Amino acid sequence: MEVQIVEEFKSRKPCSNLGIIALQSIKTIGKEVDEWLKKENGIEDENFSYLIDITENRFSNGEGKVTINNSVRGKDIFILCDIGNYGVTYDMFGYQNRMSPDEHFADIKRTISAINGKARRIHVFMPLLYSSRQHRRKSRESLDCAIAIRELEDMGIDGIYTFDAHDPNIQNAIPLLSFENIYPTAEIVESILEVENISDENLAENKMTIIAPDTGAMDRAIYYSNVLKQDIGLYYKRRDYTKVVNGKNPIIEHKYIGRDVDGIDILIVDDMIASGGSVLDIANDLKGKNANRVFCAVSFALFTEGLEKFDKAYEDGIIDRVFSTNMTYVPEEILEKPWFYQVNTSDLMAQFIWHVSQDSSVSKLLDKTRGIKRLVKAEEQLKLDL
Repeated sequence: MEVQIVEEFKSRKPCSNLGIIALQSIKTIGKEVDEWLKKENGIEDENFSYLIDITENRFSNGEGKVTINNSVRGKDIFILCDIGNYGVTYDMFGYQNRMSPDEHFADIKRTISAINGKARRIHVFMPLLYSSRQHRRKSRESLDCAIAIRELEDMGIDGIYTFDAHDPNIQNAIPLLSFENIYPTAEIVESILEVENISDENLAENKMTIIAPDTGAMDRAIYYSNVLKQDIGLYYKRRDYTKVVNGKNPIIEHKYIGRDVDGIDILIVDDMIASGGSVLDIANDLKGKNANRVFCAVSFALFTEGLEKFDKAYEDGIIDRVFSTNMTYVPEEILEKPWFYQVNTSDLMAQFIWHVSQDSSVSKLLDKTRGIKRLVKAEEQLKLDL
């Protein structure tokens, strides 16, 4: 029997003053959010849309401009942007250039400038938080993420909303501004249980181990472990701090701390996959310890060094599946891979936008264990019924 997570939605009134500005980087998700809001509010008018029409111009020297084509006066505006979308391109000095996170962030500021104080409130929704990996200072280096969100605060926005921030403590840089960090844990877990046919018997017999790929991911792994009631393991990264390669200290060795994984399914959890080298090294080590299936669950899959390593790992039986959300750009080439599964969390974004626009509580949506306990309890009840 299929078990689904159903979120509570209580519409208090049609929100005529809600406006969504979905930048070019996130157009598809913007349309899905718009459709969800119209459906939940019973709006059948095909000509109605919460989306605000804008024009994003890019000049041949690389400069940009944003023009708002609809009125925003008195509206509660949500600016949506995927700063990780490298699929957006433009011509610059005769060459085709991919938009970088810096350029996407600049377009957010251009949009706020174009609103020109006419909106009632302005919220910025960056699922992938800009420069989130440069969140703290260890030496004489920049503090990009803190400076960026301080910039937005200085421009007069009312809130910043993101998915699974690399370090949620970054909000301490803006203590007087609303900063909400949303975890898509429930949607990811539901997809894993359904797609991989992990039954209530598997969970009851403790046939899975949750793996944190490093100490920074331990809190996330603990949440997965607690709500799924499975054991937990940790990999410690030994790094060579005398060298810097591609902006980071190279990893010398992965050390495993945890239970015996012989014949056990593995779920590696983290906020993102960048190059994927660490995940594959860990998966290879676990397979060497006779682990059964190896899955990886992340909020953002970037694959910054291509797919060849993952293709080979899948062919060699090292990794079975990578689960990731649709909250940052994933090329069609990756979506077609048999080892990749994309979890759609557009509805979660839409619910959050609605609750904020209605000034209603978002506590349930922010709960990291949201929905998972209900899912596990439902499976336990199914077992009793059988």
